[in-house]
Amino acid sequence: MVTVGMALRAAVSALEGSESAALDAQLLLAKVLGKPRSWLYTWPEQPVAASSARDFEGLIRRRAAGEPVAYLLGSREFWSLSLRVSPAVLIPRPETETLVRATLDLLPPGPQRVADLGTGSGAIVLALARERPHWELHATDRSQEALEQAQGNVRALGLAVQLHLGDWLEALPACRFDALVSNPPYLADSDPHLLQGDLRFEPRSALVAADDGHGDLNRLAAAAPEHLGEGGWLLLEHGWQQGSAVRALLRARGFVAVETRCDEGGRERVTLGQWPGAAHG
Repeated sequence: MVTVGMALRAAVSALEGSESAALDAQLLLAKVLGKPRSWLYTWPEQPVAASSARDFEGLIRRRAAGEPVAYLLGSREFWSLSLRVSPAVLIPRPETETLVRATLDLLPPGPQRVADLGTGSGAIVLALARERPHWELHATDRSQEALEQAQGNVRALGLAVQLHLGDWLEALPACRFDALVSNPPYLADSDPHLLQGDLRFEPRSALVAADDGHGDLNRLAAAAPEHLGEGGWLLLEHGWQQGSAVRALLRARGFVAVETRCDEGGRERVTLGQWPGAAHG
């Protein structure tokens, strides 16, 4: 007979070398058993059914091969929201919450029209919808599969977001926005991180951009003014070493009030700029 405690110990041993072995094992066993993690601590001597033990061992083998826990669980928490994720979308990461915070900080109270470009799972736009339910929120993605993932999260959370299938800003309705936000691909094709950790399993099209990782950042900066109202903001997440280049890019395009916000680790993560107009005389 296999107990909860025995299953967890065997799983941690199988995941030896992983910094998160214990947490990964707990999350995966809780999923298989349909119990909260706290239940595992309370009932370590409870038997695990043979079928559940097999399912758990299968998940542990996949995790040992490097498959992301978020994909194995089918969900990931972001901004205190439980989001469904799959290999069709990037796994939402804590550093992207920097983009959400910056957007909330910049826009004044009252109705705003905001679009999330390349939404993936919908993490960014849904976090904004949770905090500002009175905003008019749009999101685009060129991947039908990703947009279906976002739509599932919209329905599950009961938040108001309009989704559009298409490439970046081309999919937006013909109106002006108060802010455009995006976490676009920004890795170079030669980036060694693509061969490490979770990135090996995530959609390459959502990670890699042309021009040494700057291609989509350039496209967004070039096209954004046609969709921004006077004084509207463009906010772009980027790699921690790209802040200087993105600031220069926005200034060259004509944006003002350009600055970069750092993530919780102190790394440059989000660069923003305002399209000049009424707000600047």
